[in-house]
Amino acid sequence: MIASLPMYDRPETAAVNDRLWQLIREYLPFDAPDALTRNIPDLMAHWQSPDLLLSQTCGFPYRALLAGRVKLVATPVLALDCPAGHYHSVIIAHRRRNGAALAEFDGAVAAYNDPMSQSGWAALHGHFTDAGLSLGQLLETGAHRASAKAVAEGRADIAAIDALTWQMIRRWDTFAEELCEIARTTPTPALPYICAPRFDAAAIAHALSQAITMLAPEDRTRLGLVAVTQLGRDAYLAVPTPPPPAS
Repeated sequence: MIASLPMYDRPETAAVNDRLWQLIREYLPFDAPDALTRNIPDLMAHWQSPDLLLSQTCGFPYRALLAGRVKLVATPVLALDCPAGHYHSVIIAHRRRNGAALAEFDGAVAAYNDPMSQSGWAALHGHFTDAGLSLGQLLETGAHRASAKAVAEGRADIAAIDALTWQMIRRWDTFAEELCEIARTTPTPALPYICAPRFDAAAIAHALSQAITMLAPEDRTRLGLVAVTQLGRDAYLAVPTPPPPAS
């Protein structure tokens, strides 16, 4: 069996994720891996492993590829100004553009982390489309932090960053001083916890909920994690899917 918590795992949160996993193991009614899997070369293959006891994916790959191949375990309730079980993206720019209207970024160079990212690509594309604006040249970076750094360094004009990731960047990355917030996107269901079809999703959800409750308050604060809830598969499938980024 394998387990991972990759979506908000960085050096400053790794030890907390490890403590969370040990608590989850205590509440599971069956054996579980001793430690989380990290440094995963192919997340999509990892998420589809028949041995996946628990992981967290993004809403976009869940609705596009994984919904019929994995079980939905639960949805996190994050410490964000959003409805429970939802999150949003923050559209950022260089601090020199502080106070600029979104319309001033029509045709702007946009950095995005992955073409199957809800927060980094789908939310950005949808927000611009709804505003009657277009994105210009696109820069794929591979990670939210890398997208934010590209904007800070002037290699891109804008990027959409998962709001919880943005909180972490502002807290721990000095280049955040070069950035400002331009807009926030419409909330969508937060990044779902999943497991392989052969596992008992309800039992895992219960263990996850109990573990979060027992996690030290300062650890919950560091992860931006409040609780879990059940939104259901249809809430994810209802989110519009954008076209892929133009090559």
